[in-house]
Amino acid sequence: HDSKINNIFFFNKMILCLIVLLCLSSTQTTLSLNNDATILRQAKLGLSDPDQSLSSWSNNDATPCQWRGITCDVTSAVVSVNLSNFMLAGPFPSILCRLSSLSFLSLTNNNINGSLSGDDFTACKNLSFLDLSENLLVGSIPESLPFKLPNLQFLDISGNNLSDMIPARFGEFRKLESLNLAGNFLSGSIPASLGNVSTLRELKLAYNLFSPSRIPSQLGNLTELRVLWLGGCNLVGTVPPSLSRLTRLVNLDLSTNRLTGPVPSWITQLKSVEQIELFNNSFSGELPEAMDNMTMLRRFDASMNKLNGSIPDGLTRLNLESLNLFENMLEGTLPESITRSKTLTELKLFNNRLTEAVPSQLGANSPLQFVDLSYNRFSGEIPENMCGEGKLEYLMLIGNSFSGGIPNNLGKCRSLTRVRLSNNKLSGQIPDEFWGLPRLSLLELSDNLFTGKIPETISGAKNLSNMRISKNRFSGSIPGEIGLLDGLIEISGAENSFTGEIPNGLVKLKQLSRLDLSTNQLSGEIPGGIRGWKNLNELNLANNHLSGEIPRDIGTLHVLNYLDLSNNQFSGEIPLELQNLKLNVLNLSYNHLSGRIPPLYADKIYAHDFLGNPDLCVDLDGLCHKIARPKNNGYALILLSIFTLAGLVFFVGIFMLIAKCRKIRDSKSPKLAAPKWRSFHKLRFSEHEIVDCLDERNVIGSGSSGIVYRAELSGGEVVAVKKLNKTAKGGDEYNDSLNRDVFAAEVETLGTIRHKSIVRLWCCCSSGDCKLLVYEYMPNGSLADALHRHRKGGVLKVVIMLQEVSGAVSCGGKNASKPTKSGGKLSPYYTEDLNNV
Repeated sequence: HDSKINNIFFFNKMILCLIVLLCLSSTQTTLSLNNDATILRQAKLGLSDPDQSLSSWSNNDATPCQWRGITCDVTSAVVSVNLSNFMLAGPFPSILCRLSSLSFLSLTNNNINGSLSGDDFTACKNLSFLDLSENLLVGSIPESLPFKLPNLQFLDISGNNLSDMIPARFGEFRKLESLNLAGNFLSGSIPASLGNVSTLRELKLAYNLFSPSRIPSQLGNLTELRVLWLGGCNLVGTVPPSLSRLTRLVNLDLSTNRLTGPVPSWITQLKSVEQIELFNNSFSGELPEAMDNMTMLRRFDASMNKLNGSIPDGLTRLNLESLNLFENMLEGTLPESITRSKTLTELKLFNNRLTEAVPSQLGANSPLQFVDLSYNRFSGEIPENMCGEGKLEYLMLIGNSFSGGIPNNLGKCRSLTRVRLSNNKLSGQIPDEFWGLPRLSLLELSDNLFTGKIPETISGAKNLSNMRISKNRFSGSIPGEIGLLDGLIEISGAENSFTGEIPNGLVKLKQLSRLDLSTNQLSGEIPGGIRGWKNLNELNLANNHLSGEIPRDIGTLHVLNYLDLSNNQFSGEIPLELQNLKLNVLNLSYNHLSGRIPPLYADKIYAHDFLGNPDLCVDLDGLCHKIARPKNNGYALILLSIFTLAGLVFFVGIFMLIAKCRKIRDSKSPKLAAPKWRSFHKLRFSEHEIVDCLDERNVIGSGSSGIVYRAELSGGEVVAVKKLNKTAKGGDEYNDSLNRDVFAAEVETLGTIRHKSIVRLWCCCSSGDCKLLVYEYMPNGSLADALHRHRKGGVLKVVIMLQEVSGAVSCGGKNASKPTKSGGKLSPYYTEDLNNV
């Protein structure tokens, strides 16, 4: 009985002890949870949270396991803090390292600022994942991180403002698998010690401010590496052969450096590689053969280098998604095997020397989206099935020799957004459906031989913003449906054969910035309502048959700086409102304009802008009077008759008086002919300015045939004026024969000659006692001076110069003429910068 009592007592005692232990354990867990929650709340107090991303971190919760961004383990201890994209601001919350079970910490894409120190991570010994990328951190990277974070496997502090060098002690990480320091301001060079981190699978150091340096050969020791991203690291020299040991690479990026030499042949041994980026370097030579060994390769970019030779057939046999080889010196043809790729979406080969026809089945088996073959020497027709799978967005074929028409299938390619086919030999009519592609924003067909009309189906191109169709053979009227394309910014249709009137619908295009319909056969007036073209920067309607008055509303287009209405049939007065504009280019020449030129343009420097309008006048000192139309009544007619008769009598009397005075003067002095000016180029100066500069202070040379003056004109231009001497005969008269020979020879030769070694003759003047030649001014002096200066350069150089000038004078290009006489000497203005010979 006593033993039973003892057993019961012992059993009760054991139960009591167990209850006590359970209570103690529960108390400890609660304390732990409260401690983690307290740490997180303290971290929150140190951060600015404008978006209230941490609003769930409530003081009423005993544990933080349900808080946003917090993950706990089975024991309810915090193991992960992920505050990515929370827009938090403030210094790095190092207090988070006091979370004893924390292994994952991400603060990516916030506004964490300030600098980092090794002490911030003293308590983070269990941390395996640390992501502080895309923040505002500054200063240097703590070199003690390998020791403070001995279990770290992932470190990303890219996209900050960190500076100084990568610590050499980073080579002492023992478990690190991914290191990303890209997009900072790190200096120095890539430390060779990183080759000691044998566990690395990803190394990303791109786009820093490293000094020019070579790729460390020690990186070849990282045989576990899958990603090597060294783009924009200021790397020079050749790629070290040791990198051939990185056979597990999936992504190799050495772009935007100054690497030289050939593309290493060992890349063909990378059986696992999916992407190779070598663009924007100075690689030369040919691409390696046997590239088809890289059976996993999907994206290859070696553009912007100095590669030559042909595109390897082995490369195009791969099942590529993207092939970029633009801006090289590649030759030959595009291999037919490119058409068999079932995944090819991007093909960019522009700015090379590729020739012959593009494979006819290109695009038939591929979901092509972006094709740019511009500026090569391709010929033949555009492949019919370029948009075979209906996904083509960009089609760029500029500057080749493609011929034939636009394939009908392209008219059904509703995915097209940008089409640029300019500078080819394409011809024929464009399919109606092609004009109305609904997603098309840029249509560029200039410099071809296209014919036909713009159809009404163009109204379907609702997204069209730029239409460039100049220098073709389009005809017919411009459809008013273009006015429905309210996003249109540019219409360039110059040098075609469009007829009819400018459609009124164009005035609805409120976004229009450039309208160029010059050199067509358009007629009628400029449509009313152009006041709505508030964004118009350029208006060019030159060389048409447009008529009527120039609309005054042009003066309301305040951003207009280019206006050319020349060679039309506009009439009436020039609107004074043009003075409201700040025009860089104005040309109203060769119309039927009349009346005053607006005061702002009544200056000699604008004279060429109004040529060919004989009824225009410049109002100087009230000399340009506007004649008002008389009212239709008898009284006005009587007054007009009286004043007209009185005026006639007055002017006849004046005329008779002048005639008598001239007769008296002529009897006392030799007869002088009126000066006759003849120009050979468009002049920006007046004859009066030339005469005013014939002063002894401006003499720069003289010879047996005349005196040369340097004339600096009001527009800042400098010309040379040669005044031919008169040869005395009988003391007062010219030796007419010799003088006419000299003057006529120079005028006839230099007025038509075009040669790089002969200066231009701007104009000439001939009168009874004065003959002037106005040349382009050459500051390097005469041929004799140039030969004398170059005498030390050797006989050969002088002979070359003489041959050059002699050839110019004797041949004169296609405008050949007689050799010039000038008193037995070449004119001192034939030498045009002999320093460059």
